[in-house]
Amino acid sequence: MVPETDLDRGIVGWNGQADPELPWNFSKFQKWSLLGQISAITFISPLASSIFAPGLSYMEEFHNSDNLLASFTVSVFILGYAIGPLFLAPVSEMWGRRPVLSTANGFFTVWQIGCALAPNLGSLIAFRFLAGCGGAGALTLIGGVTADLFVPQERGLANSIAAVLLIASATIGVLLEIFNKETYAPVLIARRTSRLRKELNRTDLYSCYEDREQSQTPSARFKQALSRPLRMLFLSPIIAICSFYVAVIYGELYLLLTTVSSVYQSSYHWAPELTGLATLGIGLGSIAGLAFVGSTSDKTVAILTRKNNNIYEPEMRLPSMIFFAMLIPIAFFWYGWTAEKHAHWIVLMLAQIPFGLGIMGIAFPIQIYLIDAFSLHAASAMAALTVSRSLFGALLPLPAPRMYKALGLGWGNSILGFLAVCMIPVPYVLWKFGGKIRKEHPIVL
Repeated sequence: MVPETDLDRGIVGWNGQADPELPWNFSKFQKWSLLGQISAITFISPLASSIFAPGLSYMEEFHNSDNLLASFTVSVFILGYAIGPLFLAPVSEMWGRRPVLSTANGFFTVWQIGCALAPNLGSLIAFRFLAGCGGAGALTLIGGVTADLFVPQERGLANSIAAVLLIASATIGVLLEIFNKETYAPVLIARRTSRLRKELNRTDLYSCYEDREQSQTPSARFKQALSRPLRMLFLSPIIAICSFYVAVIYGELYLLLTTVSSVYQSSYHWAPELTGLATLGIGLGSIAGLAFVGSTSDKTVAILTRKNNNIYEPEMRLPSMIFFAMLIPIAFFWYGWTAEKHAHWIVLMLAQIPFGLGIMGIAFPIQIYLIDAFSLHAASAMAALTVSRSLFGALLPLPAPRMYKALGLGWGNSILGFLAVCMIPVPYVLWKFGGKIRKEHPIVL
């Protein structure tokens, strides 16, 4: 149920549950068009983060022989992911999704050009960081847009499709500018309130999303909004647990991505321009994981809701994670020891498939879960999630070369596998006790 207009009390809201301006009531074509546009950017941005990895062997062009610095040119993009959401998410909850997304996409594109023309290693690192800050826009806001457009029963399919590459073209930004429209309910009602104040000459009207008793100055609201993602991360136990779990898994992913290319070049003598194919197993596993989540999440929720006297709880998104969590350590043990023993290259690629399955089967249920649990501030919840996983993704790969040099591929990857084993109970804890934790520790947003 959404809040409705009651002019007798000075409240401006929606004109009934069927209000055509309510994003939930947009046509299916309009909903999927909007989601499709942001989905394209959502996949292009992470592609830009990892596509640079095979180029590490060309660092001589910048007169660099430091492996740590070379790895940092890859991971610094992810560091931008950790900074950008702290500003993009809260600002989108003040001014709307559309202007923030357009600005972030433009920033991302401009600094990609800067990376291509970078005259030295220092400028390349700086430009990739700035590109990462802009590239975080779609990743941060897609959760909020999904919550804006779809009711909880539709979000599983919508969120999985949003992670599939629909278009990979420079025209995406232009299409967004032409066809994109605002979807954030509080901003839409704020605009309606402002219009009705003028039309009806009533200064007493206020938005149904505002608290008249706790009115704030614009600067106070801005400060509160900017601090919201960090407050959610550190003051909400449930967001902290989810963020830490996803951060560890993504940190392991980026550690793997920065080492696969060198393994295929040194052990199997693949040319640098071909090593991008070395992570094909992760891609195939990810697509399969997304297909599974997208086809089962909403159905599982429907079944569990019926069993719970038709009462829906966001934790119903999480049961499948228990299975997927077990795939992560399997992938590391399999990949590490087959690489150590120089098995056929396709065996290493097959070993990556359970990792791709696992990371999608963990990350996307958690993302949908946080969207459902914090719908109105879904963008800030996604920002908290993105910040933590990006910090791990940026920093964890840095000691990788020394670790593998000291321990070898077998034991080096086994350490990551043992870490993943220790994390297996987390999905069960979230499923069984997440609701209690969430309700007993509410956070004022």
